[in-house]
Amino acid sequence: MNARLKKFLKKNKKPIFWSLGLLLLALSLWIVSLDYQVRKQFEGRRWTLPAKVYAQPFELYAGQALSIDELQRTLQRLGYTQSTQISRTGHFQRKGNRIDLVSRPFRFADEDRAQQTLSINFSNGRIDRMWNSKSEDVPVFRLDPLLIGSIYPTQGEDRIIVSTQETPALLPTALKIVEDRRFDAHIGVDPIGILRAIWVDLRSGSFDQGASTLTQQLVRSYFLTNRQTISRKLTEAVMAILLEVHFDKTDLMNAYINEINLGQEGGRAIQGFGLASQFYFGKPLAELQLHEIALLVTEVRSPTYYNPRKQPERALARRNLILDLLAEFNVVSIKEANAAKAKPLGLVNATASHSTYYPAFLDFVRRTLRRDYQEADLTEAGLVVFSTLDPLVQAKAEAALVSELDRLDKNTKRKDVELEGAAVVTAPTNGEVLAIVGGRNVSYSGFNRALDAKRSIGSLAKPVVYLTAIESGDYHAASVINDMPVAIKLAAGTEWVPQNYDKNVYGPVPMVRALAQSLNLATVNLSQDVGLPKIAAKFKQLGLTEQPRAVPSIALGSVTAAPLEVAQIYNSIANGGFRTPLRAVRAVVDNQGNTLKAFPLEVTQVVEPTAMYQLQRMMIEVMRRGTGASARAQLGDLVVAGKSGTSSDYRDSWFAGFSGSHSVVVWLGYDDNQSTRFSGSTGALPIWTKIMAGINTISWDQPLPEGLHEVQIEFTTGLAVNDQCTEMILSIAVPNDADIPWREDCKPTDSNLAERTKQWLHGIIGQ
Repeated sequence: MNARLKKFLKKNKKPIFWSLGLLLLALSLWIVSLDYQVRKQFEGRRWTLPAKVYAQPFELYAGQALSIDELQRTLQRLGYTQSTQISRTGHFQRKGNRIDLVSRPFRFADEDRAQQTLSINFSNGRIDRMWNSKSEDVPVFRLDPLLIGSIYPTQGEDRIIVSTQETPALLPTALKIVEDRRFDAHIGVDPIGILRAIWVDLRSGSFDQGASTLTQQLVRSYFLTNRQTISRKLTEAVMAILLEVHFDKTDLMNAYINEINLGQEGGRAIQGFGLASQFYFGKPLAELQLHEIALLVTEVRSPTYYNPRKQPERALARRNLILDLLAEFNVVSIKEANAAKAKPLGLVNATASHSTYYPAFLDFVRRTLRRDYQEADLTEAGLVVFSTLDPLVQAKAEAALVSELDRLDKNTKRKDVELEGAAVVTAPTNGEVLAIVGGRNVSYSGFNRALDAKRSIGSLAKPVVYLTAIESGDYHAASVINDMPVAIKLAAGTEWVPQNYDKNVYGPVPMVRALAQSLNLATVNLSQDVGLPKIAAKFKQLGLTEQPRAVPSIALGSVTAAPLEVAQIYNSIANGGFRTPLRAVRAVVDNQGNTLKAFPLEVTQVVEPTAMYQLQRMMIEVMRRGTGASARAQLGDLVVAGKSGTSSDYRDSWFAGFSGSHSVVVWLGYDDNQSTRFSGSTGALPIWTKIMAGINTISWDQPLPEGLHEVQIEFTTGLAVNDQCTEMILSIAVPNDADIPWREDCKPTDSNLAERTKQWLHGIIGQ
């Protein structure tokens, strides 16, 4: 040491000492701060746990009308693997008329069910018998429900937490070999690897080389950003060491498996191997095979670069490289590795993966739950939501909407924009929403037309007008009303002059015909007599969110409503005048299995059953001889009721109606509100028909209420006729005191005319 340096150190001894001391103190405080952060955030692995939403479980029972092919498709949709033996959970085997399966363990809202082996025998399109591994008969069995989505936070992280017991032993081993072979020995960092990365960075003048240990990757994902700076890398290294000090290797590996990012779907980040297994393969992580585990490990390096759906050849090559590595390190045999390399990627294809993710329905679930839970509860507390969605009905509704919109687009002259649509399917008796389609892009989680597209409902309003008339006691299905020109003065001093769809005038017509053929003039004249305020109030009673203005055009559908609101109105009609608020949630369970809230059935009678029954019978005639008649070719003998709706200038095409067990509402139109050139019958009806024909529904068949009787009338005139008189005959329900005149040439002809007429009117002929 030269004299000048000695002199400098002697003179500055104290400042240097204090500087080094302060530096050490700052470094110590920094390390203590990082240590506190690591322990606080990492202990117990308090991840943000999105609420998981499940569909209705598929229920099997002896005598059920279900083919073996239908059950096989259901099992495949649930991610069950078909194999030649069923020793593993989530596998099934088909032998002749029998399916054997090993069900998954599942915690339902009312039962924590263990894995079970079940055999199902089929005969003549029905389940003949079910029995368990002890040969005991099983009368009813619920399959584990389909996971249909998550309610995740705004940063878009979605994950399924898996325990060490739920993780295949092969996965941690493969991760160590591919990503960090010294994982079990190092203290969180690999000094040689760090020096190598720094050397490369210094030579290149950039910061492209990252640390390679799994612990450092976990730190980067859990605590830090992806900024490539020396300070960030230093922080990462220190935090990795601190993690290793406080937690054992098993804990760290489990955290890594649940935390690492493995893909992206729109705004949803696929975090962890549990969700990635569902996302790529449609089944739980524990059920993955060798080639599937190798593919997931492939995604660790770069989910974008090795995206198996967009870069299948690249992903396949790296998957096979990983299989070779596993064989090289004697984790698997060369024979097993080669057999796995011969297999395809085995992905659930993009269409199928979207078919188990229902953003429009999840939107309704989220809005429902926000009435009772804080946003943090839904996105962080790991709640389990059991919904009302029926995956089979949802699939039929989606397919019908998309295929028909494609067909209709070909018939339009607009090439700059596509038709849009929405559909809602409900169960009238309990108000459960079974399916929601929010647009033709069924996997899009943006604008939800089913819930938010408020459009003019057109002639869907007419049943409310006729119901209000029937309830007044002055009208019934055979009552004659005038389909005559009308001009109504409005408050602004102008005149409203409505016209029929075909511009014709039909004169006196029975109410059943006016509704079936959707006659505008007859409906407007009727509404003027019944009273507009009563009609407006009836909309609210049936379930419309806000009571519409009592203006003359209300009779022809100036009311604006979203498809879900229309579904509420028509659900009340289908349910015989009993309003049940539409619901998407059956129960909510916390992550410990405790039921937090059940959603009980709420029923309010808003219409007298006799009045509603008369309307239902009239709406059946819409399908038999009115604007819905074209559906008969597809629906055959299925008895349904419905109503078409077309708004001004054909901007909106609607059809709504019901069977004995389902109510369906369909809307189509353009988002820019331009004319579609389709009426309700030519646009929405084909979609509605396809949905109704595709689901397992039953005919409408309600018993005749007391106070009503059956009468046969002529469709064109409303006059009573005998069954030999005219081809335009139909049977309607009217009050017992209704006086319906006979058509002169169609009266009963036997000698005891008075007695026969009395019997006819009271509907007891042939009883």
